[in-house]
Amino acid sequence: MQKIIKIGTRDSELALWQANKVKKELEELGYQTQIVPIKSTGDIVLDKPLYELGITGIFTKNLDIAMLNGDIDIAVHSMKDVPTVLPTGIVQAAVLKRANHHDILVLKDTEEFMGQREGIIATGSLRRKAQWLNRYPTHEVVDLRGNVNTRLEKLENNNWNGAVFAAAGLERIGKRPQGAISLSWMIPAPAQGAIMVTALEEDTYTREACENINDRDTETCTAIEREFLNRLEGGCTAPIGALAMIDEVEKQITFKGVLLSRDGSKKIEVSKKVPINHRKYLAKDCANQVIDKGGKLIMLEDEGIEKQFSIYSTKKLSEAQKKLLPTTVKVEDSDFIKIRFNRIAPKVVKDEIENVIITSKNGVEALLHSFTKAELQFKHIYCVGRRTKKLIEQKIGKVTHSENNAKKLAHYLADKLKGKEVTYFCSNLRLDTLSVLLQAKEVIVNEVEAYKTMYSPVEINAKVEGVLFYSPSTVESYMEENEADKIAFCIGETTAKEAEKHFKNVQVAKVPTVESVLELVSLHYAKKS
Repeated sequence: MQKIIKIGTRDSELALWQANKVKKELEELGYQTQIVPIKSTGDIVLDKPLYELGITGIFTKNLDIAMLNGDIDIAVHSMKDVPTVLPTGIVQAAVLKRANHHDILVLKDTEEFMGQREGIIATGSLRRKAQWLNRYPTHEVVDLRGNVNTRLEKLENNNWNGAVFAAAGLERIGKRPQGAISLSWMIPAPAQGAIMVTALEEDTYTREACENINDRDTETCTAIEREFLNRLEGGCTAPIGALAMIDEVEKQITFKGVLLSRDGSKKIEVSKKVPINHRKYLAKDCANQVIDKGGKLIMLEDEGIEKQFSIYSTKKLSEAQKKLLPTTVKVEDSDFIKIRFNRIAPKVVKDEIENVIITSKNGVEALLHSFTKAELQFKHIYCVGRRTKKLIEQKIGKVTHSENNAKKLAHYLADKLKGKEVTYFCSNLRLDTLSVLLQAKEVIVNEVEAYKTMYSPVEINAKVEGVLFYSPSTVESYMEENEADKIAFCIGETTAKEAEKHFKNVQVAKVPTVESVLELVSLHYAKKS
């Protein structure tokens, strides 16, 4: 039976239009599809400008989570909303042919105000605001959030002169007003007017299906624009525009880019034309030109004004993860837990073991520290966590069953393994939940201490407002050197339960991932800004 491709999308009119376009194109090729609407953080939090929310990928995060959880096979996005670095395991599967890339001005009355000193324009985009103020410095720009219909309604009900929209969005759902003015002088957001489809890297069937609807020219141009954005390290919090266009006659690509200060008072523009086959360094060269002209200084000046909050992560974060935080949040980090692998005796695995439990990636690495893949002949492997499962199947073998936490795994195994033995590769520091529940059901649990978990706390600055915790052990380590006078942002309920023994304010991420904890932090400080 042919696989039904589940298409994830936001539930706005425009997002559903885009999802249906992808659905139509795939079904014309003979694929079966189903649309699955999912709400995004950007649709829920409407009382802050996007740049104040500061979450990179605010409109894509929940779709990413749904895909990683297996609820959808592909996600359809307005490409300009997608972070330049996709989450691990998710890849760009297709870019549809680009529509109108321009910004347009929807007028309330007439355009006479554009020649006058006073005027009020609405937009939720920092890029549009900065470019408008650069051209009309005496005008006022007010925030405008919501889906297309909500924004049109707000324009109608307020005393603004006009509002700036992406032309493609209004045109796709047939809502472009007749008198709207094309702002050809305004450089659009990178990839504006394009639709991106993402899929799981490991899902070859779906990726091959999406390859059939990919537009090569649009893919080429948007890749250059997004690389330019990435090299300037800009996202929702920096006013950056970029546009690459292919001249089929001359076989050349023309690129225009812009970086502005948030108030529009400073602007750096760059433009370059190269043959199509020489495009490899186009984005890099243009980004370097902007930096050489003082672009970094402009961004640092803007960030310096807004850095107000300080947090500490009890686990080292990657640079990509740090970029998920708002510019208003300064983060410091160190590993409060150190891992040391034990030497596991060969006799432990010399015979094929019937049942094995591994509850963390550290357990996997500890086994591979002592043995080769060929030596690990386990008949049934049971594990905790999606990432642990992925690592096991990459480096050891097939996982029989996995659950999100140890308690759920114990309940699953309790009846299945009654009267049988299971070998549990664990740490010296661990919760007793799994072993206790299994032993109560007459399951013999052979615990093998595969690695040591050692506390490595750091005394943190009193000015730090929030601390990020990823396990009960990180909470315990933190408490050895610090006071519980801050906000505890926790990766899951088990960690939160330990934090609640000490902290008054404990917040828990919706999904047990580092990225979800960072989103929790971003939303918290967006509300305080």
